[in-house]
Amino acid sequence: MKIGIIVAMDKELQQLQQVFKNSDVRVEKCGIGKVNAALGAQRMINEFHPDIIISSGCAGGNGDDINVQDIVVSSELCYHDVYCGTAIDDKTVYGQVQGLPARYQTDPELLRKALSLKTEGITIHGGLIVTGDWFVDSKEKAREIVGHFPEAKAIDMESCAIAQTCYINKVKFISFRVVSDIPLRDTDASQYHDFWNTVAEKSFVTTRTFVESL
Repeated sequence: MKIGIIVAMDKELQQLQQVFKNSDVRVEKCGIGKVNAALGAQRMINEFHPDIIISSGCAGGNGDDINVQDIVVSSELCYHDVYCGTAIDDKTVYGQVQGLPARYQTDPELLRKALSLKTEGITIHGGLIVTGDWFVDSKEKAREIVGHFPEAKAIDMESCAIAQTCYINKVKFISFRVVSDIPLRDTDASQYHDFWNTVAEKSFVTTRTFVESL
């Protein structure tokens, strides 16, 4: 089985390259944002032909049960900054690209394996990940997003774009996101900066544990 992992930033790449040192798993950086994520996923599909693509990295968390350094695994994904309107199609919902699924569902078996993982000191949550081209550094922006998607467990800038690319190419996909901050509990993204100053390798080891379970 060929497995590819896509991250957005050098900080995430450095963490995962250490975790997957001497491994056949391909780890690549796509860059930040939806377009970079889609291009990176398509490049990996074209060149590596993976059976599974994993999006890994950090995300903002949402919910009373979510804490910094928890892991959110995608059960489904959509965009928080896409709205196609109702002029042509009144069935397309907020967060959906017209003509594509309203939400991209993670393969049930991959999700089952992910949620069954046991990593000491790490709490894993399954749930909705919402994606958009916006670094959420204010409570006001977080409230706007959560107003549309109150059930969202994590907010990032890449996962759904990778999921869409995998859906079009018929490649299985799952996202593992380490919670770096909780925007509704944060001020000026201080939790995010503290996360990178104190992040433990075990936060990304969960992704390796998942790969070893496949």
